[in-house]
Amino acid sequence: MPYPPAPRDDVVDDIHGRPVADPYRWLEDPSSAATEAWSAAQDELVRSSLDPLPGRDRLRARLTELASAGLVTAPTHRGALAFYRRQGPDQEHPVVVVREPGGGERVLIDPSALSDDDSVTLDGFAPSPDGRRLAYLLSDSGDEEAALWVLDVATGDVLDGPVDRTRYSSLAWSADSEELFYVRRLAPDLVPAGEEQFHRRVYRHRVGADPSEDGMVFGEGRDKTEYYSLDVSPDGRWLVLGASKGTAPRNDVYIRDLSVGGEAEWEVVQEGVDAWTAGAVHHDGRLYLLTNAGAPRNRLAVADPRHPTVWRDLVPESDAVLDDFAVTDDAVVVATSSHAVARVAVHDRLTGGLRSDVPLPGLGSVTAVRSRPEGGHEAWLGYDDFLTPPSVHRLDTRTAALGEWAQAPGRVEVRGVTAGQVVFASSDGTEVRMFVLRPAETSGPPGPRPTILYGYGGFDVALTPQYSAGILAWVERGGVYAVANLRGGGEEGEAWHRDGMREHKQHVFDDVAAAARWLIDSGTTTPAQLAVSGGSNGGLLVGAAVVQHPRLFGAAVCSAPLLDMVRYERFGLGVTWNDEYGTVDDPEEAGWLLSYSPYHHVIDGARYPAVLFTVFDSDTRVDPLHARKMCAALQHATAATFDEAPVLLRREQKVGHSSRSRKRTVELSVDTASFLAWRLGLSGPVGGA
Repeated sequence: MPYPPAPRDDVVDDIHGRPVADPYRWLEDPSSAATEAWSAAQDELVRSSLDPLPGRDRLRARLTELASAGLVTAPTHRGALAFYRRQGPDQEHPVVVVREPGGGERVLIDPSALSDDDSVTLDGFAPSPDGRRLAYLLSDSGDEEAALWVLDVATGDVLDGPVDRTRYSSLAWSADSEELFYVRRLAPDLVPAGEEQFHRRVYRHRVGADPSEDGMVFGEGRDKTEYYSLDVSPDGRWLVLGASKGTAPRNDVYIRDLSVGGEAEWEVVQEGVDAWTAGAVHHDGRLYLLTNAGAPRNRLAVADPRHPTVWRDLVPESDAVLDDFAVTDDAVVVATSSHAVARVAVHDRLTGGLRSDVPLPGLGSVTAVRSRPEGGHEAWLGYDDFLTPPSVHRLDTRTAALGEWAQAPGRVEVRGVTAGQVVFASSDGTEVRMFVLRPAETSGPPGPRPTILYGYGGFDVALTPQYSAGILAWVERGGVYAVANLRGGGEEGEAWHRDGMREHKQHVFDDVAAAARWLIDSGTTTPAQLAVSGGSNGGLLVGAAVVQHPRLFGAAVCSAPLLDMVRYERFGLGVTWNDEYGTVDDPEEAGWLLSYSPYHHVIDGARYPAVLFTVFDSDTRVDPLHARKMCAALQHATAATFDEAPVLLRREQKVGHSSRSRKRTVELSVDTASFLAWRLGLSGPVGGA
């Protein structure tokens, strides 16, 4: 086989009395000469394997065409101005625009103009209450190490920044638009070595002032892994703060009366409760609380901010997951999802009683619900589905009339794709749902087709209908694409999430195996024509599926994955995820991790499917070492020849775990789709018949 040589070292750890081998520990160091040589050889192997594949130019052209549909997001209103993100057919990144009275647009932030290679990304923004200023976060080369900036909306001049160490910062303005509450990590010399990614604090910053003089508002003495959310009421009186340890599905919530001045006391809204709550005081002076406390599918409660622990249900829990809401003068607009399909309803603001349901354009997702901070009778809904690009709709809450406010700028024709949803039983009898996209058939039986099964199954993330150039290009060519709503996600609420985390993580892998069997048993595909795909936590899913059920799949794409679950906490942001997975420091939890850790379940002589690992050198969330070690293990162990089932590693520089330019997205899709078409036998014409 043409795989680069990878020595197997005799490294064995004692994990609570259990010997655990780690032969590729040396691949954890990206800067060592050995790792650099091995990685360079993998680069040559993957390019020599993928570049000669047929149809790549036509595929690239169609992906570019489908991706040119672009993006538009629900607006944030400040007086007569509306701020939102938009991406047109010729733009590599979404830009921040302001829509002025009369409908004219002005671009405020264009990430492409900030670098020569489109490596700068926008990580977030927040307009001030009067719309004069815009705070925003930028990072470079995909590292997500955001810096905070402030610009003047009228002139576009930069007023402040950069303020570094503001990764994942929430932003909240004072009522006079002169001060900003934000989150910043402590300086590296103030924290223990190796903990530079943690130790966040909340600060209050006056625009133009030296950030070293900013006053600390919250965080001293708290857990090093905590993340913070911030919200200031429209009148500037109330600051609501949420604090969570890493990605734990629970948080503490506090409120502070800013009108008191000086060192006003924080009042507890929720503390020490095994539940997640998001709080904000709206224009009517009430504290609104979206919570899963006592309600796994969420409920909406209200309270007097002066007595924040006395809650009253406004919209109780129902059979659908309550995802988002917006408050107007007379109504609360509520977005829910039933089995991952969105619904919207208008409720009375005072009583919570249902006034009307709102018909949506299709079976899709409501990506956001927005209203004016001062009230009014309007709300704006971001909408998306598998077959149509993103759009924004304006809702009149007095009549429940829904009209289009903006479409994604590009115009794209989707050719012959249908989408539906199926239900199947997992190994323990649990009902699981799955979206299936197929080519539209005019006659005859569909027959088994090359099929991609995509999943995530973790962190309360719901996989809902979304427009994807990669999915559409695959189905237009004649393939099938399935998106499974596995346990561990948020599609059915918090109980669904918890049934796929910690000691229940195996349920996620059982669900994806059941999804694969449904696709095979229904005649949709065959094992040789079926691939499993996922990234990040979904990469863990793919790794587990490959080692636990190698005969179910002909191929796999494993992107930015977690795969060594014994050592995941030592790298990137791993320690912030131990409430989701467990920690190896605890003997019982170490047992959970070792029971499924993909890297530790690779067996010599097993016949594994073809695998393409994709990793990104600037990934500061999930270290590429996971894929390097797993790739070396599979290349050594597999009984399949290279021609039968190659194992390849694709790495990319100047890009990270999240946002990337459109061009880079297209190139990644060209490689992954070409690989899967090659291995699964998809040979239909690009772009349909």
